[in-house]
Amino acid sequence: MNLTAKHTIYGCYLGYITQAIVNNLPPLLFLTFHNQFGISLEKISLLITVNFCIQILIDFLAPGIVKKVGYRAVGITSFLVTTLGLTGFSWLPFVLPNAYAGILICMTLNAIGGGILEVIVSPIVEACPSENKESAMSLLHSFYCWGHMGVVILSTVFFVAIGIDSWRYLPSLWALVPLFTCMMFLKIPIYSIEGDDEETQLPGGIFKSRIFWVLFLLMICAGASEQAVSQWSSLFAEDGLGVSKTVGDLLGPCAFAFFMGLSRLLYGIKGDKLNIRHGLLGTSALCIVGYLITSLSPIPLLSLAGCALCGFSVGLMWPGLFSLGAVLCRGGGTMMYAMFALAGDVGCSAGPTVVGFVTDAVGSMKTGIMAALVFPALLFIVMLGLQKNSAKEKTTDTTAAGDLRSQE
Repeated sequence: MNLTAKHTIYGCYLGYITQAIVNNLPPLLFLTFHNQFGISLEKISLLITVNFCIQILIDFLAPGIVKKVGYRAVGITSFLVTTLGLTGFSWLPFVLPNAYAGILICMTLNAIGGGILEVIVSPIVEACPSENKESAMSLLHSFYCWGHMGVVILSTVFFVAIGIDSWRYLPSLWALVPLFTCMMFLKIPIYSIEGDDEETQLPGGIFKSRIFWVLFLLMICAGASEQAVSQWSSLFAEDGLGVSKTVGDLLGPCAFAFFMGLSRLLYGIKGDKLNIRHGLLGTSALCIVGYLITSLSPIPLLSLAGCALCGFSVGLMWPGLFSLGAVLCRGGGTMMYAMFALAGDVGCSAGPTVVGFVTDAVGSMKTGIMAALVFPALLFIVMLGLQKNSAKEKTTDTTAAGDLRSQE
């Protein structure tokens, strides 16, 4: 079979679905781990911290590893590691003397595999020949949202149909996704990444580029804007509407992921007609509106609608900033994507932390959400500045061209 760039992009779609699996399946089982193995909630919380720290470490290490062994070898390794991590849930906690140690090993393997995928998938797609790279990037990132939804919905169906007591078979079923993708990565073409060699790399490196640090800050804001609402949307649905956790998960995180994926899908289809800077400016403004509705509405259902609006508005932020970085920091290479992923991860931790800290201090989650408004607001202000600078540069170029024609 003659594999082309389209197959490479399809493989990357599955890569983001794999990342969605390893990030969102274990939390669905945390309560089961607590009940079946007697693991304290403090130790379960530690699993989340370990996952975050390992992904940050991978963000630092991945560029050097990729440079030595190449994208294909690193990609294959990531899928093998995630396959081992997912299937390990089915037996490691049962054969080791300490069940928590087995779960921790699986979480570590998943964090390693997922962290690698977060770094390599976007630059692989960016390097593929395509007419509109911004649209391709947005469509790619939408598959994380569809993967998130699929994990929640299909796993819930499994628990209802088969029973929660048979949970140990579920991770092995989900492991078929990375296993299949691993076989794809053995054959798909992988194109050279601009900036990974001396001829195409950014002069002086990305760390000496001012615009890189501006985009790094914006990536933190993007991750925080997304997770500050997403992490608490289930509780919003449960407490505000008085529904069960299952229904809360479907109305909260699942709805959030749907609208986030929808915005990415729409941009992926129609993105060639939208300027990415205008898009980021507009979506950050829309996100501010979503935060205000969520935190100020006295009607629970309207607050939940505000959460969904936040999901739609943040959809373009992460892939949009990746695409903007590819233009403004041309030649940044793998290191740029890794640092953007690191910044996004920091934001994903900072957003919910701010909400949780303020909520504990004042006793109101809506006030906590309001405090996190600082992240989309900062993104909007900085993007407005970039937009004005871009307009000035175009005016200067036009004036210079007019002067040149006059001289001629």
